Amino acid sequence: MPFPHLTAHLTTLTTALLAASLLILAPGGAHAATTAKPAKPAATKDAPALPAYQANLSQTTVSGLSSGGFMAAQFAVAYSATVAGAGIIAGGPYFCSGQPGRFPYIPYLTNALSTCMNPGSAQVAPPVASELLRAANDFARERLIDDTANLKRQRVYLFSGTKDQTVTRPVVEQVGKFYQLAGTPAAQIRFVDTLGAGHAILTDSNADKPCAVTESPFINDCDYAQARDILLHLYPDLQPSSTTLTGKLIAFNQRSFIQNAYSSMNNTGYAYIPKACNSESCRVHVVFHGCLQTTQAIGDRFYTSTGYNQVADANKIIVLYPQAEPSPVYPYNPKGCWDFWGYTSINPIDPDFYRKSGTQMEAVKGMLDRLGSARNSHR
Repeated sequence: MPFPHLTAHLTTLTTALLAASLLILAPGGAHAATTAKPAKPAATKDAPALPAYQANLSQTTVSGLSSGGFMAAQFAVAYSATVAGAGIIAGGPYFCSGQPGRFPYIPYLTNALSTCMNPGSAQVAPPVASELLRAANDFARERLIDDTANLKRQRVYLFSGTKDQTVTRPVVEQVGKFYQLAGTPAAQIRFVDTLGAGHAILTDSNADKPCAVTESPFINDCDYAQARDILLHLYPDLQPSSTTLTGKLIAFNQRSFIQNAYSSMNNTGYAYIPKACNSESCRVHVVFHGCLQTTQAIGDRFYTSTGYNQVADANKIIVLYPQAEPSPVYPYNPKGCWDFWGYTSINPIDPDFYRKSGTQMEAVKGMLDRLGSARNSHR
């Protein structure tokens, strides 16, 4: 056999992908496992096409929790020419799972479960922002992602709860260092790290879980309207949130934006459309749910009760909620996480999850382009 060492690496990687995937979301994984009975999915089987609203995509922003936080960071860097800001809750820097390691063997999933989550517990070093920015610069030169010079204009919100042992502070703080090294002014980066929160997105609703816990649905009452704080940092001109929603929540055919069968994305996505956006050009904010926050796991909780819609309603912001879904066979993604380690890639040696051409990345960008198309167009 001409390349026995490479074959050994491939065998090891394949085994790691199958075995370590079984651990994602187990205690110490992306979310603690739960035995709670899943809520009934809110998805519809034959949702209509996503309408065109002639949205102003130049002010597009993103946010997300956990795997959704990683996805937000990933999307913001890869599509930096489009994205004006990112809110990252318990997530890590762009291409986090690609470091450490060198071609032809980078243990992406192993890195995702250790370096990118709780490196202290795993007894490994946290991700290194300078190395990840170097990789991003290389990808930009190869035109796999947008020019990293665009990062200087982005506004960034970061959050790490003091009770979060799933994705810990040393990982989150590397996002800030990544942006600082990229030339983003310090005034544009906000890091909230003093609340005693578990691994969750936070609200000020006593109907949600106690602040310090890490359990389904990963929506915690910390007397803190996190969605508003994120959007206020990304859009400093915000008006107070609406107390009564005047817009509408729509379900749309997400499958039409997906280019292959390995996406682990649901057929149906959701968006909140403020009433004003039916006639005016609105901004768009994309929110990526975390693992175990799909419609299969918690029904409509994530896209109806996390607080984004109330802020958006009063501020002419369309909120796009793309949906991952659990995939029990291939690609192996049993908890419905967003891909930040390569499970959607056919070739594990050369994954594309971090590129603009990545299956999930390209699908979400297609949704944005559709929202930005001229009204009544059929693009």
